Amino acid sequence: MLGSLSEADDAIQESWIRLSRSDTSRVENMGGWLTTIVSRVCLDMLRSRKSRREELTMDTIPEPVTSLQGRSDPEHEALMADSVGFAMLVVLEKLNPAERIAFVLHDIFALSFSVIAPIIGRNETATRQLASRARRRVRGVESTLKTAEAELKRKRELVDAFIAASRNGDFVKLLTVLDPNVVLRNDTAFPPASNTPVLHGSQAVAKAFVGRAQGAQPVLVNGSVGVVVGSFDRPIFVLEFKIVDGKITEMDMTAEQARLRQLDLALLND
Repeated sequence: MLGSLSEADDAIQESWIRLSRSDTSRVENMGGWLTTIVSRVCLDMLRSRKSRREELTMDTIPEPVTSLQGRSDPEHEALMADSVGFAMLVVLEKLNPAERIAFVLHDIFALSFSVIAPIIGRNETATRQLASRARRRVRGVESTLKTAEAELKRKRELVDAFIAASRNGDFVKLLTVLDPNVVLRNDTAFPPASNTPVLHGSQAVAKAFVGRAQGAQPVLVNGSVGVVVGSFDRPIFVLEFKIVDGKITEMDMTAEQARLRQLDLALLND
């Protein structure tokens, strides 16, 4: 509902305070009662956020669920499996507060519109319309996400082809994945590249990589496709690619350790 772990904590704290101050002796359905309270708290927070005209950025929100627990922890695995997901949180940011609450409670948690209506202060028909409108907007954004995923897949295939051609010493294949005017910007902190800070053209760049990339892995570098050479945890250097029309047009190397630690890296899994 909120897209922020810190705000979710605040919502739970506020709900706990309301619970501790309430007489629940006549509450027959404690789960439903708490769902209502938490949802109303979240709705108030979303409306307050909107009234302050806060712009949510990718730097802070939505936040992916993180934990120091190992993957073997069943509770942690359940948490990850049940989480709405990063992409869905991006989609939900497009909805207004009432739409967001109606959509989450009905489409994700399967609450009836008769239960949701009093939470958001609407009648059942209006609530149904809100959820329907939210669903249409979500589908529109999901379509955009699918297009982005397809584009990422194509770029991943190009990166794989680059690694394979480099590793196998296939000079001709390297030329097919590189733009004729490709630019490679080396990091002179990597000793073998210290004398060639910049290379221009597919011939020169292909010669620099042919027969290499033995320890290369495809990664996302600050959201862009690229390659890490060495281990993922302790890379020797990272290459960030710019791809246009199915060709690699720019390559930027980072080898200096302080700069490497500042990169946001994620392995591109099969």
